[in-house]
Amino acid sequence: MDDTNPDQDAGWRDREAREDIPAERPMAPPIGAILARRFGRRDLLKGGLAAGIIAAMSEAKLAAMAAPASRSAFDFTEAIPKPTYGHVLAPDHALDVVLRWGDPVVAGAPAFDPQRQTAQAQAMQFGYNNDFLGYFPLPKGSDSSTHGLLCVNHEFTNEELMFPGLGRQDRKAAFAGMTHALVEIEMAAHGGSVVEIKRDAQRQWAPVADSAYNRRITAHTRMAISGPAAGHDRLKTSQDPKGQTVFGTLNNCAGGQTPWGTYLMAEENINFYFLGRLPQGHREGRNYKRFGIPANSQIWGRYHDRFDLSKEPNEANRFGWVVEVDPYDPASTPVKRTALGRFKHEGCETIVNPADGRLVIYMGDDQRFDYVYRFVTSNPVSKDASANRNLLDDGTLSVARFDADGTLAWLPLVFGEGPLTPANGFRSQADVLIEARRAGDLLGVTPMDRPEDVQPNAKKGTVYVILTNNSKRPPGREDAANPRPINIYGHILELKPPGGDHTAERFGWDPLVLCGPKGEARSTWNDMTSAEGWFAAPDNCAVDDQGRLWVASDQGELARKTKRVDGVWALDTQGPARRTAKRLFGAPVGAEVCGPKFTPDGETLFLAVQHPAAGVRRDPVTGNKVKASYGDPATRWPETDMSATMPPRPSVVAIRRKGGGKVGG
Repeated sequence: MDDTNPDQDAGWRDREAREDIPAERPMAPPIGAILARRFGRRDLLKGGLAAGIIAAMSEAKLAAMAAPASRSAFDFTEAIPKPTYGHVLAPDHALDVVLRWGDPVVAGAPAFDPQRQTAQAQAMQFGYNNDFLGYFPLPKGSDSSTHGLLCVNHEFTNEELMFPGLGRQDRKAAFAGMTHALVEIEMAAHGGSVVEIKRDAQRQWAPVADSAYNRRITAHTRMAISGPAAGHDRLKTSQDPKGQTVFGTLNNCAGGQTPWGTYLMAEENINFYFLGRLPQGHREGRNYKRFGIPANSQIWGRYHDRFDLSKEPNEANRFGWVVEVDPYDPASTPVKRTALGRFKHEGCETIVNPADGRLVIYMGDDQRFDYVYRFVTSNPVSKDASANRNLLDDGTLSVARFDADGTLAWLPLVFGEGPLTPANGFRSQADVLIEARRAGDLLGVTPMDRPEDVQPNAKKGTVYVILTNNSKRPPGREDAANPRPINIYGHILELKPPGGDHTAERFGWDPLVLCGPKGEARSTWNDMTSAEGWFAAPDNCAVDDQGRLWVASDQGELARKTKRVDGVWALDTQGPARRTAKRLFGAPVGAEVCGPKFTPDGETLFLAVQHPAAGVRRDPVTGNKVKASYGDPATRWPETDMSATMPPRPSVVAIRRKGGGKVGG
């Protein structure tokens, strides 16, 4: 392979490595016995679970799904990564850097000076580690693909790359060098950004300076709490005795958009931000243990009592939700919608159900052995946007059980039904939602291999479940939907709502692809996939205006094994080319690619490239040792000059086809 070896420091993702330790609890039993009855023990032992399941459940159906064409749906020249300080792009495409950490957002924001950064400046500038991207056309209600609002989540911070002279912040470092002032900068770099952007006559994208729409949301932004858990005793604090208002949103990973023009921010690894111990015998002990709280990964609790469990034991219940934001109204108050449940939300992708007009939201809980969720509103989406203002406060949250016969059951998380009763510690629907994970445990649903994006495809009538990996699944714990033990490479499932009804109680499903090196690790790539085309650790995905699937990857420390950088791939899902992957973009070393988002015409693909240089300990070109640090990074991307003084900066880029036309052909 010609790909770059990031040679990553084994400890660089200390927080994420600890985060992905499965929470201790009873799990649904493996369904190996069911598989043995269905396929026969001898067949399972001879061919392995993956081969047996895929052959029995998927291959026989391909002929019925196959399109007449035998070639790929994508027509572009594949990107071939090489040792470089920058990114690599398919040669028939072009790329613009649209926004970088520290770029001015709000009117009056100062120019970025990382050597003299302040919290006040950062609160007006583009935040750190951009993840989810949403595109909202301007004017509102149009389908403009040349002018719109870009909504961006800012997930977390890498202190060693943000602050001169500071090392990686984790429990080993004991927060060495962190100060109150640096904490305030970090808090201002979290949250989200709303930025007006335009495409010029040369088809290049740029932000609109001082736009009245531009807005920063931070860890200090006032937010309302709505839905069944609003005002519940378990959400009340000394700062908010009514349990109806919270300050800030944290660890916003993926997200979604609603048909009425609002932006959904998903809160993921909120356990990172809490320190201290609960008072002895506090009722939240079991709840917080299931959530991994406290993770003691941030020092914020030393300067803000609300992040110290010994002082504010209920504060952690106020995070882990989905936040709804109106990007068209910068004065609006964001709202945490508790009806959608509290867990480590990777995303919240939406589709209007064709049969009855209700909104369906698909969500993954991004931790090893956690679950896939669905929320269905009680009422249909109205053409009057104002009538949808509280639509997300009333509906049914369900969790998925994947069965060995190729069907999926959606089990409602409703107080009083099944085991969700006072006998098991649930006294109301609010309790069920606050402890959605434990409710899923009691229903015996399927523990998954890190479910991240769950993306509906309105053109095809299917849903893609992205499962990043699970190195902790031992032999004997495989199941139909997670067929590999020690699954370091991840896989993708395809759900099939019957008759296109996304509210149905049972779906069909198939494995789409088992990822990893082509020809190894029981991967299932189409033979049309090139030696450069395969990928590992799928993370986020997007469906373009033609219904084609695009996948972004996040390998983390796995990059040391694959010797490949992360990127974006086109993935065929139909016909003889099904399971053919093709690389469009290769990220700079250390970076993860997130939030792929297309304009309505399919001619621009926005990507979020976060934490470039993180954890990389060797220069990708010379092989010399470097530090994953502000002063000695392996790349200064998006700067092209390694002699520049600017640190590496998480950025949003726009990819377009040279000469015009659809991205990917």
